[in-house]
Amino acid sequence: MQELNPTQIAQRLHQLTEVSVALGDVHDTAALLDRILLVAKQMTDADGGTLYRPSEDGRSLCFHISLNDTLGIHQGGVSGAPIDIAPVPLYDSYGNKNLASVAAYAANFNQSVNIEDVYKADVFNFSGMRSFDATFGYLSQSILTVPMTDHEGELVGVLQLVNAKDRRSGPGAGTIRAFSQTDQRFIEALSAQAAMALTNQRLIQQLENLLESLVNLINIGIDEKSPYTGRHCQFVPELTMMLAEAVHATGTGPLARFRMTDADRRELWLAGLLHDCGKITTPVHVVDKSTKLETIFDRIHLVDTRFEVLLRDCEIRALREKCLPGANIAAIDDRLGSELARIRADRDFLRRANVGGEGMSPEDQERVRRIGQLRWTGPDGQEQAFLSEDELLNLTVRFGTLTEDERKIINNHIDVTVRMLESLPWPKHLKNVPEYAGGHHERMDGKGYPKGLTREQMSVQARIMAIADIFEALTAADRPYKKGKKLSESLQILGKFALNGHIDPDLFDIFVRNRVYLQFAHKNMDAHQIDEVDEAAIPGYRP
Repeated sequence: MQELNPTQIAQRLHQLTEVSVALGDVHDTAALLDRILLVAKQMTDADGGTLYRPSEDGRSLCFHISLNDTLGIHQGGVSGAPIDIAPVPLYDSYGNKNLASVAAYAANFNQSVNIEDVYKADVFNFSGMRSFDATFGYLSQSILTVPMTDHEGELVGVLQLVNAKDRRSGPGAGTIRAFSQTDQRFIEALSAQAAMALTNQRLIQQLENLLESLVNLINIGIDEKSPYTGRHCQFVPELTMMLAEAVHATGTGPLARFRMTDADRRELWLAGLLHDCGKITTPVHVVDKSTKLETIFDRIHLVDTRFEVLLRDCEIRALREKCLPGANIAAIDDRLGSELARIRADRDFLRRANVGGEGMSPEDQERVRRIGQLRWTGPDGQEQAFLSEDELLNLTVRFGTLTEDERKIINNHIDVTVRMLESLPWPKHLKNVPEYAGGHHERMDGKGYPKGLTREQMSVQARIMAIADIFEALTAADRPYKKGKKLSESLQILGKFALNGHIDPDLFDIFVRNRVYLQFAHKNMDAHQIDEVDEAAIPGYRP
């Protein structure tokens, strides 16, 4: 075997040191694996090499990258060219270790194997390699197989190098030689460092996956608590990313310099998933309040019962009057008919008022108060007001179904969201998650909540999420307290928000100009909601 002289050893050590530093700088696993195999070839002057990775079940070795200079082969890895070779089993059908394959042997026993000539070796089965030689007119000779294991002794991969070349100049240069013991030791050192780099990447990815799983765990909890908010937690990050990508692709205007890296995208995506995490603390009867009188149940049915009592009392009173001597039966019937009609009209009115809507007029609010002053006889025989103070408060809510106190409870979810997220020790690449997620209820004019930030105090990402949150809420068809609005109406409302300082007008222009709304609509909205949109008529939109 050809050994290295001191100068060559020093060069190899320098190369190994440089590789150690370089491996730490490569964050893409595919690129890292390519780098490992390429450096191993260069260090030993090998003509070819293969890098195996264990299968997910750990029972076989999969061909991950294959290189061969003579044949011009680069398959797998960053090349994108597939390797159509069956995996090497590590065990037979009885669970015994595979001793026939040199790669499987090295993996099973965590031991390097250095063979001078595969055609003279009788220890392993090299029929696959010989078949390869016959197919491609190649001659495999020397082979070095080195396992790669992590700090716990778990297999990370196997490096296999083929045909070390004579590095000397002059006659015989480039001829095939055996891998020297020095070659083997250097490749073992490289394999150890490479295994460490791969393990670090794997651990980082596992932590990233764990973090996203924990985020999804929170959303599952919110979804199970209230199915109406589950889709919101899914659609807001989706729409956020759609708009962010449109802004990223914009080359002109005030936002032309906005750009995102893959790390930026992941940070924004996680923020979108977490933007309503505080709702896990919001009482479900407030989140899902579909009518004004709903608490754990809809109290309109109690009110209906009181109306039935009023109707019954009117009929009983009329019957008693008819039994009196000289009673005017016709007049009594006329009065009874009028009273019953008035009571039924009041009942139907309260049923409509209970549903909530875009706005309740002062006249309707006053009618609710008048009805509330009626008297009825309760189960205890005592006369009492027809509506309680709490029922009056709820039934006179002007917009929607929530009272001021309930709206404060709902709005408190963003305070909880901010407190939850700001309490976490976010790594550097995710440090903006609390700001992005906590800003979707802020306004450009500083009148939003929870911090009253202005446009200049907010990141572009937070402003993007604010638009996504509003648009999804407008178009959502699964809320118990409202119907999903059509596309044209939603854009009209959003445009007015752009004019009155609620949302960022520059982002709104991109939202409309790039048809982000339509991309989201075709994917997530019901077909009957997707109507014709006259973009020129959208208020606040600047084509």
